Amino acid sequence: MRRSVIHGAVAALTALACLAGAAPAVADEPAGNPRPCLVEVPAGTSCVEGSLPDSTPYRFVVPSGWNGAVLVDLDFAGRPLDDPYIARMLDRGFAMGGTTRTVTGWRLTAAAGNQAAALERFVAAFGEPRWAIASGSSMGGMISALTAQRHPESFDAAVPFCGGLGGAVGQWNQKLDTVFTLKTLLFPGSDLPVTGIPADIEGARQAWQSSLARAQTTPEGRARIALAAAIGQLPSWGHTASGTPTPMPDPGDTAALQEGMYLALSGGALPYIGQAMSSRHTIERLAGGNPSWNTGVDYAEQLAAAEPRQRRAVGELYRRAGLDLRADLRTLAGTSRIAADPGAVEYLERTGVFTGDIRIPVLTVNPIGDQISTVAQQQAYESVVRASGNGALLRQSYVRTAGHCTFSTGEREAAIAAIMHRLRTGHWDGMTTPATLNSLAESAPGAEQGRYLPYRPARFNRPYFGA
Repeated sequence: MRRSVIHGAVAALTALACLAGAAPAVADEPAGNPRPCLVEVPAGTSCVEGSLPDSTPYRFVVPSGWNGAVLVDLDFAGRPLDDPYIARMLDRGFAMGGTTRTVTGWRLTAAAGNQAAALERFVAAFGEPRWAIASGSSMGGMISALTAQRHPESFDAAVPFCGGLGGAVGQWNQKLDTVFTLKTLLFPGSDLPVTGIPADIEGARQAWQSSLARAQTTPEGRARIALAAAIGQLPSWGHTASGTPTPMPDPGDTAALQEGMYLALSGGALPYIGQAMSSRHTIERLAGGNPSWNTGVDYAEQLAAAEPRQRRAVGELYRRAGLDLRADLRTLAGTSRIAADPGAVEYLERTGVFTGDIRIPVLTVNPIGDQISTVAQQQAYESVVRASGNGALLRQSYVRTAGHCTFSTGEREAAIAAIMHRLRTGHWDGMTTPATLNSLAESAPGAEQGRYLPYRPARFNRPYFGA
């Protein structure tokens, strides 16, 4: 263990003194000292907040029965403290805190560094924790994994929830494949953007969603939407416009699978195509150009590697529409490709590529139906960690749910309980099996049935681990 038992005892005594009414010891910081939180805090907790040198806010809350562990999250300082997960973890004795992404955005290196810097503010206020765990969701999950890679001296473990673990370059190449296929086969000659996203992001999103909605009404459109989704490794499961998840499609139900792929692409509150516009615009601005390419990519090969049920659905949809699938694949092969700007690739490579060099335990958690952090990205992360000889430090888990980061409070709590066992004992001991995680998820009063399941994601089709 990085921290000693003595440090843990000192941390606990320091925190209890603070909670009893003593002012926490605070070191000077360039952006101002931690101060008592201005928001209403749960009874029996102590709270400090402040700003990091780049003006990023941070906040930490410590319960009276602190267990010596602190969870540090990219997005904590922007969340209401009555969030059910926060309330449950505080009740379990965890200190919780972190930053917001409002300043750093897709400046991923800075965001990961801020987690370590925020932890330093926690230590100044409350003393050294026994265990520090980086854990967040979505971009917060990606930052948790980057924090484990870049700051193992500060953290003892990481639990990335629904993070884009294909890395910044790989995941945006994957998104390029999807949007390029749609534009080439459904909307050639249109001004729908693939790269070079205009400042009118909302206009671009609306134009794409309107065009896809029209295409979805025709057999030809449905077939080509399914092809693009299969190439881009989207799930076959999504949410309706009202945000309600559809039933998980039967593997043999072609129409339901296609509807799920369309909803993952363009339905629900957070459609894939919307993020492909908004985040790409931000990234292109930060990177000074386009960091994605599809030169040399064989889309017939990518389709052949797609999930078998999606492959079968695409073939059946093309037959129903009277289209020639091979002809469309030849069209994709013959269409002028998109080259990346080398400087933009270098920028993303510096900020958000996973190398597999982890020195602390990492437990990943991902929905199998996540349309933003697509589940195949988890395979890319596993492969680079194992290739680096660090497979013993990694465990991965999957939840049977559609949508982005759609976990229950109990499912999140179960993952934290599993990593705590690993920290306390030095062994995984089967704590990350679906049965054990479900048992942990269901142990809280009023908890829902756990949805962890045995799952092996498809091989990620655009891996990038650096030049």
